[in-house]
Amino acid sequence: MPAHHVAATPETVHWGRFWSELPPVLTVKPGESVTIQTFSGRETVLPAEGSGMTVAPELHRILDAGLPRIAHLLTGPVAIEGARKGDALKVHIDRIDLGADWGYNTVRPTAGTLPGEFPVSCTTTTQIPIDRAAKTTRLPWGATLPLAPFFGVMGVAPPPEWGELTSVQPRLHGGNLDLKHLTEGAILTLPVHVDGALFSCGDGHGCQGDGEVCITALETALTGTFRFELLKDASHIDLPRAETPEALISMGFHPSLDTALQIALRQMIAIIREETGITETEAYQFCSLAVDFAVTQSVNQEKGVHGLLKKALLAKG
Repeated sequence: MPAHHVAATPETVHWGRFWSELPPVLTVKPGESVTIQTFSGRETVLPAEGSGMTVAPELHRILDAGLPRIAHLLTGPVAIEGARKGDALKVHIDRIDLGADWGYNTVRPTAGTLPGEFPVSCTTTTQIPIDRAAKTTRLPWGATLPLAPFFGVMGVAPPPEWGELTSVQPRLHGGNLDLKHLTEGAILTLPVHVDGALFSCGDGHGCQGDGEVCITALETALTGTFRFELLKDASHIDLPRAETPEALISMGFHPSLDTALQIALRQMIAIIREETGITETEAYQFCSLAVDFAVTQSVNQEKGVHGLLKKALLAKG
């Protein structure tokens, strides 16, 4: 299959929007490979000259372009030929490359999981060096963390009647999922709402703990290589779901963590029944015995919970 490349330029990026009327920057056929370059960060988070960390000239050109800014810097959208409302788009994340020798983490005292508990004077942005060869980062207080890069934001266009959405909240079209399991080799499945699906991505994370509690991860530039697979007539898939080589993953989003958990649980029950054909009650029991539910993120207004089931546990015998 042909391979395509979308560089991040003022012509191929947009700030924080998912919308059915965004024109695609590229159209590909199902099965084709697309490498998409992304950047993260505004002027206030860039490392200073002489810091030993390098800001790509492409990012400077994007920041100087005067584009309307809303939330995350996203590249796309990419249209997938033949995608129609009622289908599902399987996004195979074949490769993720680190795109910078630095990232940043910001604490905003009025946001995050503990809003109002830190004085405004504690607003902090820390530039953090990245060792791309070793895939590690060293924090200012000395800790060294392994990197597991993933895209915090991946999504398609929402239903046209929803209008234009920001990339802040995760919803049925994807968006700001912040699911740390969506690393290289994972597959994200998204419901399709418009012709072409219109896939965009960004918000690169070098590493993140479940919860993303201070509102940012290790925000950095990433380049991802994706393959798109269409599932026709897949209206039963009504929320994002994912899988890794080892596990199946359900997701739930809601301002209430309790409700987000209930949604992720119902989604996992449905996934288990699709995989095994067991009854709803049996799948509910299976979730209690074998599925790990965790807080994906608690900072995006629509909070996230995910359920993770090891595929090996589905084997009979």
